[in-house]
Amino acid sequence: MNKSELVSAIAEESGLTKADAAKALDAAVTVITQAMAEGDQVAIIGFGTFKVGERAARTGRNPQTGATMEIPAAKVPKFTAGKALKEAVNS
Repeated sequence: MNKSELVSAIAEESGLTKADAAKALDAAVTVITQAMAEGDQVAIIGFGTFKVGERAARTGRNPQTGATMEIPAAKVPKFTAGKALKEAVNS
């Protein structure tokens, strides 16, 4: 499912117009992104939790040349599925 299909499904499920559903989806993504950029986590009960994880610096290897290289530490987005989402997927 891509974004336009998701917008259509949200519009159909909620009774909103596609334009309003697109605005709502864009607003939700923006708010989640801003919260995570500030280091906060976003928990949606029954769906899951979006949070920021830390990836440590490490030594890697260039597959073409075989040369070693340092890969810097980074913050990475993580998603943990909630119980209701897990049950829906497994049913």
